[in-house]
Amino acid sequence: MKRQNYIIASMAVLALFSCNKMENNTGAGRLTLGVAIPETKAAMGAEDLLNTAKVNIYYADFSGLVRSYTYSETPEEIWLPANEYRVDVIAGEAAKAAPAPASWEQKSYSGSRNFTIQAGKGTSVEVVAGVSNAISKVSFDSSVADNFQNGYTFTIGVEDASLVYDASRSGAEGYFLIAGKDEPEFAWTFDGILSKDGASFSKSGVISGLEAGKVYAMNLKYSLKDGIGTFDLFVDYTTTVIEDNILFEPVSTGLSASAYRDIWAAHATVYADVDETEYSDASAIAFAFSPDGATWTSVPAERMAEGSYRAVLGNLAPETEYTYKLVIAGEDVGDTMTLTTDAAPVVPNSSFEETSTSFDGKYKEWYNASSSDPLCRTPWWGSGNGSDNISGSAAYKIICAPDTGAKVDGDQSACLQSQYAIVKFAAGNLFTGYFAGLVGTEGGMVNFGRPFTARPTALKFWAKYRGGKITDVNGYPKDHRVTKDDYDCGRVQIALGTWNRKTYGGTNECPVQVNTTNEATFVDYTTDPSTLAYGEQLFQSSENDGLNEWKEYTIPLDFKDIDTAPTHIIISCAASMYGDYFTGCRTAALWIDKMEFVYE
Repeated sequence: MKRQNYIIASMAVLALFSCNKMENNTGAGRLTLGVAIPETKAAMGAEDLLNTAKVNIYYADFSGLVRSYTYSETPEEIWLPANEYRVDVIAGEAAKAAPAPASWEQKSYSGSRNFTIQAGKGTSVEVVAGVSNAISKVSFDSSVADNFQNGYTFTIGVEDASLVYDASRSGAEGYFLIAGKDEPEFAWTFDGILSKDGASFSKSGVISGLEAGKVYAMNLKYSLKDGIGTFDLFVDYTTTVIEDNILFEPVSTGLSASAYRDIWAAHATVYADVDETEYSDASAIAFAFSPDGATWTSVPAERMAEGSYRAVLGNLAPETEYTYKLVIAGEDVGDTMTLTTDAAPVVPNSSFEETSTSFDGKYKEWYNASSSDPLCRTPWWGSGNGSDNISGSAAYKIICAPDTGAKVDGDQSACLQSQYAIVKFAAGNLFTGYFAGLVGTEGGMVNFGRPFTARPTALKFWAKYRGGKITDVNGYPKDHRVTKDDYDCGRVQIALGTWNRKTYGGTNECPVQVNTTNEATFVDYTTDPSTLAYGEQLFQSSENDGLNEWKEYTIPLDFKDIDTAPTHIIISCAASMYGDYFTGCRTAALWIDKMEFVYE
């Protein structure tokens, strides 16, 4: 039997008016408002519902609010000019100053009715305010307790308001405010741990088209026999019964496609769905892959959740198409799929062998238009010396130069030498990009970055460092005070990102522009929103610091976003890590050689 809780608001215009009253209110009618509360299961009692109900009277054409009352404070007589009106009644949770959007206990009620006031005539109006919540009622079938460990939950909510059902709440009603929401819908998730193997189990869904006053009763069942989780939804409102069954089909055994995030230059993660009612031995499940269809390599599968498996295929060749398949108990199952690995570009001029003389003949630039290697024919590396007919620190002192006396690979290395450049301290530096110009005598403008769409997992290189006590302090980061009692520190940074010139001030080729006289242009790659991956290597110095030996370093790239393809790369090497602040040791030097990307 259906039950409907409601509030009756009756407004009657008294049949008899005193002549004096009518004379004083010409063209008006007098209303007497009454509200009755029938039996209700609401947590708030009938008397409280009555006293706290809101009564708002509007012009019928929505042109404005005419009267607003809390019922307990409503005057005995309400005079209104002759006109068309609408009365709204709101009671329960929704009538509170700060109503709870989701509640286990308190319902809300609302109703509306148009009426007309005619001068000297009485009008009787009745407003029925029905339940205005969307109501959830979730029950757990015994099969859920039989197959899941204690602690399973069913979370259901509208926008940012949700309620969590557990076994103790089975069969309880939850009340959600939906008034004023565009196309409200329930979003729900069941989470549990299967008793048979301790595997996580999770299912989610959406119930659209919520309507006020309807009870959305969900009975959750789990069938171990065929692996189907069945969620039945019954909507019961007055004489209307709506049934909507959400059925999760049995798992279809076969491969699932990998996403961009899963396919790298030297490894790829592949996936498969497996019907465990048919294939119960997880150890018999594997993936096999081949670059030519003739030679296959097998990799054991890892069970992620019920019916879901994956494997990482390693030692792959870049830019190569591989065919892979699902193998269970030694037999191929389902169709094969293919994937193509990412490219694995190298570091241009990685050992800094190729150079050319600058336009003014003062220093060497890191490219050679006549090189046999196409990657070395145009500038990729830049330094504070200058570039492309633009004078840099080399107008005063050379801070980056080839060193044939210190090397690991080839005939020379790159030596980054910090020093006092006539008017100010300058850190030895080398970076992807180019020097864009001097800023008076106080600083320089640098455009960082080069186009790059690959995803290396690390940067490997050889380096040696000579530090020393800081000799010049002209500034430092807000969170790291530096004094002349401190020792200088060298640094190599690598970052992959999606920086654009409109936001970062550079060019399409080299998008990140840093003005060393304006700290607001400095980029912190650990928090920068356009940085996808970052890593760094610091070179410490002390009072015992001398000319350190060559050592091979590897900087792992920490990816904070593997779903987005990079557009540029920034590599920045500095003999003094606070060189942007014109702070460091005048004799600090960093040698770099044989730099290469790692793809794993």
